[in-house]
Amino acid sequence: MSDRTINQQPHGPKLHPEPEAHAPHTHGHGSEPDDFAVQIADSVESFVLAVTEVAKGDEPGSAVSLLLLEVSQLLLAGGRLGAIEDVVPEDRFEPDAGPEPDGEQLRERLAELLAPIDVYHEVFDPYGPPEKPNAFRISDDLAGVVSELQHGLTHYREGRVSEALWWWQFSYLSNWGTTCSAVLRALQSLIAHVRLDSPMGAAADGADIDDDGLTDEQLEQQAGDLMAAELGLGR
Repeated sequence: MSDRTINQQPHGPKLHPEPEAHAPHTHGHGSEPDDFAVQIADSVESFVLAVTEVAKGDEPGSAVSLLLLEVSQLLLAGGRLGAIEDVVPEDRFEPDAGPEPDGEQLRERLAELLAPIDVYHEVFDPYGPPEKPNAFRISDDLAGVVSELQHGLTHYREGRVSEALWWWQFSYLSNWGTTCSAVLRALQSLIAHVRLDSPMGAAADGADIDDDGLTDEQLEQQAGDLMAAELGLGR
């Protein structure tokens, strides 16, 4: 799969970028989170919990619809982070947030749940030079977003409110905002194909998909059947 991640900082202490020369959004050490911080944290935690529950596969018939709703709501929080001025934490370096959570189990569960519709195609930068669509996986993308959000949650739960907001804002602008936007388009497209009775197209030439022994037509049929069952439509 193509690597969507851009400007990703390495693990360990991170040097914060220099803030812009306008008034920053700040929180001091030990300060109580304001309404904005609480609302963003609630949205982040809700998304992490919801995706984790969906991945358990207890209600496969509602998986796509729930993911569509949760990704949409997270992007609203991301839009709020992108609209405010730069969040400026007090520390020059990011405090150690401890070991990064292992998202492999979540990724595997989502991949199994979404197998017929997991791979989708996306043009990464709409303002960049023309390029062929790249292949991505919803399971990879969502597991990566959850991991990034959990990093900020660790700071938030330990009382480092400005650090959490800085991380969520930075990672929204550099990575998970783009990722979630692409996933949202893929999920919306799936529902539109079924509701509008529009056949799903074959994979693009050279697309990176697993060789699972199924033809394009069989994959399309599986995806259509999955969505039809979820939406309560007969096929």
